[in-house]
Amino acid sequence: MESSPLISAGLPIALFIIMIGIGMTLTVRDFRQVAVYPKGMIVGTLAQILLMPLIAFALASMLDLSPAIAVGLVIIAACPGGTTSNLFVLLARGNIALSIVMTVTASLITIVTLPLLTNFALQLYAGTEESIALPVGRTVGMLIGIVLFPVAVGMVFRTRAPALSRRAESAVSVFGGVVLALLVVGLVWGVRDQIWDLLRQAGPATLLLNLAGIFLGLLAGRAAGLTQRESIAVAVELGIKNSTIALLVTLTLLESSAMSIPAAVYGVLMFPIGFVLAAYGRKIIPAPMIAKPAS
Repeated sequence: MESSPLISAGLPIALFIIMIGIGMTLTVRDFRQVAVYPKGMIVGTLAQILLMPLIAFALASMLDLSPAIAVGLVIIAACPGGTTSNLFVLLARGNIALSIVMTVTASLITIVTLPLLTNFALQLYAGTEESIALPVGRTVGMLIGIVLFPVAVGMVFRTRAPALSRRAESAVSVFGGVVLALLVVGLVWGVRDQIWDLLRQAGPATLLLNLAGIFLGLLAGRAAGLTQRESIAVAVELGIKNSTIALLVTLTLLESSAMSIPAAVYGVLMFPIGFVLAAYGRKIIPAPMIAKPAS
């Protein structure tokens, strides 16, 4: 269940570069619009923090999951999105500023909600309760180092070289797609000896949770009157989870390899589904117009 050194060391570097590229597609005005019209952020964050765990509890009951798998499913459902979700929103032509704000907001709220939901699931399914505490400093540091800082660097670069930054969007999308593809290969290779057993134990539950999150995001966006770009961003944030946090809780804090199975399986399945969602977004959302420099 452990990641290879290539993934653990190379992925943060690749994501840092990608987030700089994402920053090149953004302006302060994009974030100002999210602040002035916060409906998308509120709808998405509430669905992320409250509704996704409720879906996990319902699936655990409907599918009669074992206690360990049920607890693990609740944990992955309670996790926020991460930098990977920001990249998928870029690929899907969704609202990237909204995605980043949701990632940061949900990650900070999760510091409080994830331990509460984990302990409730432990008490409900396993008859036990443990004191769970996410590392606040590590979580905040990760958000600053891999999300906020590189995005800020990219935005500064855009103010200095706007034409070059606009042309860089397609290159960032291609590079991001390659990185995600390599990540899928790395994840599958890492569990190649266990993959069929893992899919048998947690495949149906995690697949249904992922699809429910995406459907919920699209439905909530439409019901709230969000734009297509905002709805896609919400759907991606609900479907593409930060499985690293779930593995941190299950393997490091709870020391349970069985409870980590849903997070591991979800971490693999969410990528092909994310690519399908990205293709859907690119189909319904037109490509942004690139302004030509004045002659």
